[in-house]
Amino acid sequence: MARPTGSPTVRRRQLAAELRRLREDRNLGIEQVAEQLDWHPTKLSRFETARRAIQPSDARALLGIYGVGPAERDALLALAREARQRGWWHAYGPAVPEWFEVYVGLESAASSLQIYEGEFVPGLLQTADYIRAVHRASLLDASSEDIEQRVAVRLTRQKLLTSEGAPNVSMVMDEAVIRRVVGGSEVMHAQLQRLLDAADLRNVTLQVLPFAVGAHPAMDGAFHVLGFAPTDPCVVYIEYHTGTLYLEKQHEVNRYTVMFDRLREAALSVDESSALIQQVARDLPA
Repeated sequence: MARPTGSPTVRRRQLAAELRRLREDRNLGIEQVAEQLDWHPTKLSRFETARRAIQPSDARALLGIYGVGPAERDALLALAREARQRGWWHAYGPAVPEWFEVYVGLESAASSLQIYEGEFVPGLLQTADYIRAVHRASLLDASSEDIEQRVAVRLTRQKLLTSEGAPNVSMVMDEAVIRRVVGGSEVMHAQLQRLLDAADLRNVTLQVLPFAVGAHPAMDGAFHVLGFAPTDPCVVYIEYHTGTLYLEKQHEVNRYTVMFDRLREAALSVDESSALIQQVARDLPA
């Protein structure tokens, strides 16, 4: 399955931002607009935060209240229809949980990714056997079929790195990531080689944060910063075992961006990181 060229998730965010702007430009509160349409305010709030895809009929009703002209109205209604299209990930059903769909959609359209991982290899660089080992350890009740579906999803996501218009990807991994033997020596050796191969991609920068650094800014967990076109704000993504958190306020994004910059400064250089990965691979037991 080929990687998509666009993302309905991003279109939904664009539409949400426009709807919020139109309301605020007219000095209308969410409650005022919702009352005119006999909606609960929560419904409009979910549209404006892109937590819910809007029906074109609902979008038309809002645009009518805002007095939007024909040309802008038609463009926004087209965006509403596009935002309701199904992404490639829907073909995999429950292998992509609802709480993860937003991330996959954003990742598909990102122009840059800044990723810090402290426990395992980032998903975009995992081999199939490494993916299986991670899922077997973390998905306690998953069947073999469930795991294989998740492997297929992750491998499809990885096409992002070599697709046309691929994002610039910068990854910092804790040294524990390359030293923790996941799936056995053979699986781990292949995984470390995969990291070395990925480091040769022109759009991928891979660094290792060594144990010698000691305390560092991201000791409370992994995070991703997704960047988009200049007109779309960045998003910080944080995952926990049963869900995800998306941070979009400017001060939150700035904090994580600065944090990532400091991690890169503390990490080994690209060449030093590759040398360490090679050494760890050589030291694996046969």
